[in-house]
Amino acid sequence: MIDYSEHTLANGLRVVVNRAPSTEMAAVNVLYRVGARNENPLRTGFAHLFEHLMFRGTRAVPDFDAPLHKASAENNAFTNNDYTDYYITLPRENVETALWIEADRMTGLQISPEVLEAEKKVVVEEFNQRYINQPYGDQWLLVRQMAYKVHPYRWPTIGLSPEHIMGASVDEVMAFYRRYYNPANAILSVAADIEPARIFEMAEKWFGAVPGEGITGAGRPVDVLPPEPLQTQARRMEVERDVPATAITIAFPMGGRTSRNYYACDILSDLLAGGSSARLYESLVRRQRLFSGVNAYITGDLDPGLFVVTGHLLPEVSVSAGEEALWEELRRLCGEPAGDYELEKVKNKFEAETAFGELNVMNRAMNLGFYDMVGDLGLINREVEIYRSFSAGELVDEAGATFRHERSSTLIYNGGKR
Repeated sequence: MIDYSEHTLANGLRVVVNRAPSTEMAAVNVLYRVGARNENPLRTGFAHLFEHLMFRGTRAVPDFDAPLHKASAENNAFTNNDYTDYYITLPRENVETALWIEADRMTGLQISPEVLEAEKKVVVEEFNQRYINQPYGDQWLLVRQMAYKVHPYRWPTIGLSPEHIMGASVDEVMAFYRRYYNPANAILSVAADIEPARIFEMAEKWFGAVPGEGITGAGRPVDVLPPEPLQTQARRMEVERDVPATAITIAFPMGGRTSRNYYACDILSDLLAGGSSARLYESLVRRQRLFSGVNAYITGDLDPGLFVVTGHLLPEVSVSAGEEALWEELRRLCGEPAGDYELEKVKNKFEAETAFGELNVMNRAMNLGFYDMVGDLGLINREVEIYRSFSAGELVDEAGATFRHERSSTLIYNGGKR
């Protein structure tokens, strides 16, 4: 159970605090409600580009890392389809350093043509390393574009094409910054052995003067995203690549992050691939010897995401045999209730992961920001109860509603000598 206190500044900044006793460390997390979903389809990759630019210094602090090093702090960031997250861990007595520097870069970022060009090259090189020059690198790009036709989830966080980033101007980048990087679009979450009231005072001191309106013109931006139409026909794609083994990937639409279907799919993915004793490995790798490796996972997006089943075929196995074997395991989930021991093992795993995660102040701060963004802060303490509420029969029903052939997107990624 994570206790928390919450407060909203006059400029719209949400502040959420967890009093974390028995630790000398503090975690400061700033979440911006902007991710790949908020980008122009002709200028994808901006949210990720900004993750890089936010470490390049401001008018007041040209070297972002210098004051943090003096404060014995560590910091980093990540971007996904739904949001961008910046986090700092440091001794609790230095927590104001983190608040000061985050408030400063919220509006004081310096983006010169030289800085922008340098970061463009870094991002493009990252794109090449991750998707172009790596075996199976474009596999997930192809699946996304097959499974989504109108929603922004059809492109990855790093963008659809390096040209989108290379063509970006300073004016375009600054417009993106002004729209999304402001207190009304941010959540500050702190976990530390400090009274919440004191954190609220420090937040007011450092962030209170940051305009929530005026810089952006309207405070928190509202982007209306096109909903993905209901898929009614199976989709299929086959490609040839110079990779050692053929991979089969089947993706299905699933519910958004707060839907009951999301939790059901999370449990189902663990029944299929939650370790070497789970169904896919036990049946398709160990017993039938069709695949060298198999996996099942969910994307966990805010809006309806994807349930993905994938595996690498052994050289002597045909695509048709491997594909049918994957479908057979999915049909088993739709028709055979999980046993008491099997289901309890999966539920225990979720409960243990939650309990261990709560021990870390950084996890607490990140999770508080995430659940506040989702719009249900109390969900942070209710999820184990939700997982435990599923019966084997309900999971059969959820599997039957999810694993439908007409809603599948299948990628055959041919490789090796067949």
